[in-house]
Amino acid sequence: MNDAGNADRFEHGEFEDRGNRDDKGDKGDKGEQQQEGYGIPGGPANGNGIGNGQDPDQPPRIPMPRASVEDGERPLPTLEDLGDPAPRPAPLVLEHHVLKSLLGAWALAACSPDETAAVEEHLGDCGSCADEALRLRGAVGLLHPQESLDLDPALRTRVLDGCLDRRPPRIPVPDWAAPYDAETARLDALLQDIGDAEWHAPVRLRWFESDGPTSRRTTVAGVIAHLLTVDGLVAVALGLDDPLGDAGAEGPTPQARTEAYWRTSHYPPTRSVRAPWREQTHDLVRTVSFTGGSSGSARLAVSYGDFELPLHDAMLDRAFECWVHAEDIAEAVDYPYGPPSPRHLHRMIDLAARVLPDVLAARRQAGLTALPHHRHLGLAGEPGRSLRLEIEGSGGGEWLIPLDSPAAVGSAEREVAHVALDGVEFCRLAAGHVPPAEAAAGQLGDREAIRDVLFAAASLSRM
Repeated sequence: MNDAGNADRFEHGEFEDRGNRDDKGDKGDKGEQQQEGYGIPGGPANGNGIGNGQDPDQPPRIPMPRASVEDGERPLPTLEDLGDPAPRPAPLVLEHHVLKSLLGAWALAACSPDETAAVEEHLGDCGSCADEALRLRGAVGLLHPQESLDLDPALRTRVLDGCLDRRPPRIPVPDWAAPYDAETARLDALLQDIGDAEWHAPVRLRWFESDGPTSRRTTVAGVIAHLLTVDGLVAVALGLDDPLGDAGAEGPTPQARTEAYWRTSHYPPTRSVRAPWREQTHDLVRTVSFTGGSSGSARLAVSYGDFELPLHDAMLDRAFECWVHAEDIAEAVDYPYGPPSPRHLHRMIDLAARVLPDVLAARRQAGLTALPHHRHLGLAGEPGRSLRLEIEGSGGGEWLIPLDSPAAVGSAEREVAHVALDGVEFCRLAAGHVPPAEAAAGQLGDREAIRDVLFAAASLSRM
C-alpha cells in the first residue's frame, strides 16, 4: 500500500494510537507490529527504532507520528480521576485596629506570610493606613546608619598580613618602618580620589610655638611639597638624592627647607608634586628594607637642624606627620579619613612619651615651665618625681614621665600627678591641633606638673 493510502486511512482512524492500548492487547497487535516493521529483519524491535539484527547499511525505520489523546476514542479523564487539588487556606480576616497595629511589624518585615497578605490587601483599601505604612517604611530606612565609603584603615594591613603569611617577602620591611609605609600608602589613596581643582584647595598648617598656636596657609599641593622636603632629611641621611636639589635653604630645619622649596618653585605646586613624593617614599622604604633592619642602620642619626633622631624614630616621626597632614588635606576636600591602625598608633604615642622628658628639660632651660619649687634633683638613672600618662582607646597604654631630669627614671612610688587622654586626642595635642588648655584630659595631682607636661606635648609640634 502506498504512503498516500496510509495517510488517508490514518486520518479516518483506522490506525489507532498504540501508546494508549491496554497492556494485554489482542492477537492483532502482533500483526500490526509486523506491519509497522517491529520484530522483522531491518525493522525496529521497539518504539525506539533500535532493531534486532538490523542491517547497518540501511537507515533506521521511523514510525508514524502518534495521535494525541483528544483525537482518539478514549474519553478524557475527569476531575475525580485526577483528584482534588489541595485546598487553599482562607485569607485572614482582621479588624481595622488589628491591621493598623501590624503596620510597624510589616514595615520591619517581621509579619508572617498570612499577616503580610492581610496587611497589604488592607493598604489597597484604606488611605490613612497606606500613608502611615509609607511613613513607617521610610523611618525603617533611617534605622540603618550610613556606612562610610572610605576603606577601613586596618584593611591594608590585614590584606598584606594575609598575603605575607602565604608568601613571605624576600626582603621584608622592618617593623619600625611599617607605619611609614602604611601611612604614605593611605595618603596616596586619598590623593588618587581628588580632582585637579581640589589640589588648589586651601589648607592651613597648624602647630604650637612659644606657648601659642601658629599657622601657615598653603594648598593641598603645598602640603605634599612640605612632606616631600621634610622626608628629604631622611633621604639625605640614607645617601639618597635631596629633593631640594640646588635650592639653598636658610637652615636644615623642616620649616626652612619647606619655605625654600615653595620660594624656588617657578609655579605654585600642583598635582605634579605627587609623583616625586610617592617615588621618594618608595625609595625610603626600599632602602631601609635592604639594610635588613639591623640595629646599626636603625641607630643612624637623622638631623632636623635643632635636634637629631635615630633612623627608626625618624621614620616613625615621618609616619606621624604624614597622618596629621593627611587629615588636614581630608578636612580641606571634605574626605573621610580615620586614624592609623592601633599598633601603629601605639608606636607614635610611645615616641612622643619617650621624647617628653627632653622637651621638658629644654623648656625648663628656656624658662617656660612653672617655678621648680617642687623639683628634686637626683643622680642619673635614679627614680624621680613622675607623672603617669594614661592613654585610652586604640593604641593606648601607660607611661611614667620623669619630671625633674631626662636622665631620671619614672617611678610609680614617686608619682605626683596622673593625666588621662584619648589616644587620638593626645596625638592631635602633640601635632599642635589642640591647645593644651582645651585638651580633654582627666587630671589628678600636681596641677603645675600637669600643665608642664601638656604644654611640652604641644611643643612637639612643628611645621
